[in-house]
Amino acid sequence: QVQLVESGGDLVQPGGSLRLSCTASGFPFDFYAIGWFRQAPGKEREGVSCAGNVNANTYYADSVKGRFTITRDNAKSTVYLQMDSLKPEDTAVYYCAAAVFLHGQWNDPQWYNYWGQGTQVTVSS
Repeated sequence: QVQLVESGGDLVQPGGSLRLSCTASGFPFDFYAIGWFRQAPGKEREGVSCAGNVNANTYYADSVKGRFTITRDNAKSTVYLQMDSLKPEDTAVYYCAAAVFLHGQWNDPQWYNYWGQGTQVTVSS
């Protein structure tokens, strides 16, 4: 059974940090790119970051570059998203997803085969 389980979401003050985790099972993790997406109320789901599979490249949305860092631990079938200098506009439900082939579009949800249930991140004072 394929599973992607996110954890680490919380309420944090502006300027604070969180680390999200995405742990996978039920598919060959090493062969999949793992992406993080987020969706705020009333907005479309947007790509935040992605850790590639074969080439291990990393990708970031412009809005999070320099603040977020994605890493993957294939031995643990886990991807982490370290989020620093958080802003209120980072508030959203964060989802991780797995894609066997990105078609050169890491931030397009249609290429992802499996999705987690999401974890809430709220940045507020």
